[in-house]
Amino acid sequence: MSIGLIALLDDVALIARAAAASLDDVAAQTVKAGGKVAGVIVDDAAVTPGYVVGFSPERELPMIRRIATGSIFNKLAILLPAALLLNQIAPWIVTPLLMAGGLYLSYEGAEKIWEKIAPDAAHAHEAATGGEPVADSPHGLEEKRVKGAVKTDFILSAEIMAITLASVAEAPLLTQAVVLAVVGTLITVVVYGAVALIVKADDAGVALARRGGVAETVGRAMVRGMPLVLSGLSVVGTVAMLWVGGGIVSHGLGEFGLHGVEDALHEMSASVGLGSFRGWAVMAIGSAAFGLALGAATIVAVTAVQRVLKR
Repeated sequence: MSIGLIALLDDVALIARAAAASLDDVAAQTVKAGGKVAGVIVDDAAVTPGYVVGFSPERELPMIRRIATGSIFNKLAILLPAALLLNQIAPWIVTPLLMAGGLYLSYEGAEKIWEKIAPDAAHAHEAATGGEPVADSPHGLEEKRVKGAVKTDFILSAEIMAITLASVAEAPLLTQAVVLAVVGTLITVVVYGAVALIVKADDAGVALARRGGVAETVGRAMVRGMPLVLSGLSVVGTVAMLWVGGGIVSHGLGEFGLHGVEDALHEMSASVGLGSFRGWAVMAIGSAAFGLALGAATIVAVTAVQRVLKR
């Protein structure tokens, strides 16, 4: 009996060691994948605050909560099983799907710029192409903004999950699933936690301003500065959409043997120092410019198709 008990304890110890090794592998793979998606995380955090700007303070956190819930659903309920399934049965289709998402981001980014330049024409285009009509009530505007944010998040989340999956492509299926779930959850918490802090910073400034002394000075500076910060993030978010969209499409074209755009961006980056901050900035600006060109061309194409269909 004692020998059997010892053998059982040995088996338990072996299982525990195997589980620990598996957890270590998941942790290592998670850190590796998280580092590779850092750029998209920044884009996501920059894009989202623009969707809640202009609403009353009491609606900001509920909107962020709804967007974050949609983001978790996108990642865990749709993208995670879809990524694993497609990677098993049709890995070739992942790149075209990502390129379609990149084209959509480019289209959205170009449309936001067009809306700033010619808002009436941009709204007319959106209505004519089946987009949601301009909201005529605060509730309608909130619904439109939340849906738009979740839709944009879906594309960014798809990029995050694809990069994560590529970084653990050689791992067992269970490890892939766990790493995708962990990365997706952690990124959502970090991104939308940061967004909540950003949009509520002005309220924190008001609370500090009521305390007097140094706190009052800091609080007033926060209140005065936050509109500028939010406006800046709106610009960064639009550029980020173009940057990510253009980068996805140029990389996808390279996967299909069309290296022209990707090579040109690489050469421009190398000319100022590949691997340096300047090289990264040139690559990002070039990708954003390519995304803007794609988005503008898509707007023209969609408008032309819409006119043909109306005849």
